[in-house]
Amino acid sequence: MQNQTSSLILTFNAADPVGATGIQADLATFAAMGCHGLSVITAILIGDTARIEDSQPIDVDWVADQARVVLEDMPVSAFKVGHVGSIESVSAIAEIVSDYPDIPLILDPFITAMPNQEMDSEDILIAIRELLIPQTTVLMVSADELSRLAETWREPVTDANEDTLALDAMHIIELGAEFLFVTGTPGEINQVANTLFDVGGVVRQDPWPRISGGFAGAGSTLSAAITAMLANGLEAPEAISEAQEFTMAAIGNAQRLGMGRLIPDRYFWARDGADTDGGAPAEPIADDHPKT
Repeated sequence: MQNQTSSLILTFNAADPVGATGIQADLATFAAMGCHGLSVITAILIGDTARIEDSQPIDVDWVADQARVVLEDMPVSAFKVGHVGSIESVSAIAEIVSDYPDIPLILDPFITAMPNQEMDSEDILIAIRELLIPQTTVLMVSADELSRLAETWREPVTDANEDTLALDAMHIIELGAEFLFVTGTPGEINQVANTLFDVGGVVRQDPWPRISGGFAGAGSTLSAAITAMLANGLEAPEAISEAQEFTMAAIGNAQRLGMGRLIPDRYFWARDGADTDGGAPAEPIADDHPKT
């Protein structure tokens, strides 16, 4: 008799020794959501709770082989793509996921979170735009990251009266993404808003009160929670709502593991005396590390 298994999620991401972002954050969040995480390491990070200092991409053949071997053995319910590591890896990942068009893909490349962007970072953004975004179910970026991505297609001079965020959002949808989830969009002075777009425009906007504090891994937690909710069968708008609630609670129970930023506690619900209602997320809910 075969036991029923948890939903399986395959994540492509960097290995973070702190466990704040990347593969470790994904696996912890998946487990908290009742899913089992499978991992493909695209890069190895060097860093602590204050910052990521450096990144070493994994050879593209190793990236592809990690994924192919796992996918030949197990059926997955969702893909998550985080830090891609290199242009070559973007191409390999895009080819792999194209073989599974019915499996939802959540893309969170945390474009501006890495320090000392390489000279080919513009080319990586273009590769993501051309190869991964057209296959994406939910693309999650901060407002700043969306603006950075839009530099790869936007004219140098834009009419100041135009709503550039909305225009950029709809361009992403036109590229083929089913949903775009933008964190840190304009809201009330004491709030931070997260906005979901689809082909019809704004689907939902969720405002949260601003609180002080800095966190490493809030964005990784949020995108991983969205992936797990989709793997468990929720529709994207509901998955994003539930994922924000989970991330709020993880941030509300964040832990100071080192001398730098606080780390969201993805297992807050298992701690004695944990504040399961969480708290309002700080402004950088999508920031894994300080913006550069």
